Amino acid sequence: MTYEPTTAAPKVVLITGASSGIGEATARRLAAAGHHVVLGARRAERLAALAKEIEADGGSALAQSLDVTDPLSMRSFVAAALDRYGRVDVLVNNAGVMPLSRLDALRTEEWDRMIDVNLRGVLHGIAAVLSTMTAQRAGHIVNIASVSGLRVDPTAAVYSATKHAVRALSEGLRQESRDLRVTVISPGLTHSELTDTIADQDTKDTVTGQMAIAIPAAAIGEAIHYAITQPADVDVNEHVIRPTAQG
Repeated sequence: MTYEPTTAAPKVVLITGASSGIGEATARRLAAAGHHVVLGARRAERLAALAKEIEADGGSALAQSLDVTDPLSMRSFVAAALDRYGRVDVLVNNAGVMPLSRLDALRTEEWDRMIDVNLRGVLHGIAAVLSTMTAQRAGHIVNIASVSGLRVDPTAAVYSATKHAVRALSEGLRQESRDLRVTVISPGLTHSELTDTIADQDTKDTVTGQMAIAIPAAAIGEAIHYAITQPADVDVNEHVIRPTAQG
C-alpha cells in the first residue's frame, strides 16, 4: 500500500477489534493517510504483524493486547496510547461478535457475549477516553453499529438489540457534549470474520449464502476516514453503508 501524507495534523486513532475485518481495513486506511494508529484486539500475534507491516510501509502503529469486556484492559489500552503519543484524538469502537440464532434456541451464553462485547465494550471504550477528550476539549468517538441497528430480522433479535443500543447511546453522548464529535457507522453485509462467531449451523449457512453480495471492509474504513477528517466544526453523525444489492 502506498502511504500518503495527511493534509491536516496527524491524529492519534485508537481502534478496537483491529486484528481483522473492518478494524484492520480502517487501520490500514488511516495509517496510509499519515495518522498514528493504536491497534487493540485479543489476538496479539496478528496485531503485532499488522503493526509491523504498517510501520514497514512508512506508517505509525502501536499494537496493544485488548479485551474490550474488561474495563481495566481498556484503560491500559488508552494509557499505552497516551504514553506513546501524548493524546487521544479518535476512538473507533469496532470490536463485535455476531452469533446469530433464533431466540427459542436459548443460546443464552451467546446473548451475554453479544451484550458484553457489542454494548459494554463500547461503554468501556467511552469511559476510558472521555476524561482525556474532555480535558483536551476535543475528541471523536466512532461507534460501529450495523444496519441491524435500524431493523430487526429473525435470528438477529439480540444482535439487533445491542446495535440499536449503540446508536442510542451514541446520540445521547453527542447531545451531552459540545466539544466531542460522535459518529455512528452502520455497515450492511461486509466481508469480515463476524460470521465465524455463528455457531447455529442453519443460521450460519443462510448468512454465508448472503455474503455473496458483501462489500469489502475497506469501504467502511473509507467512511471512517471521511468522518474523522472533516473540519472540527463538522460532525458526521451517521453513515449507513450497504451493498447496492442488499434489500
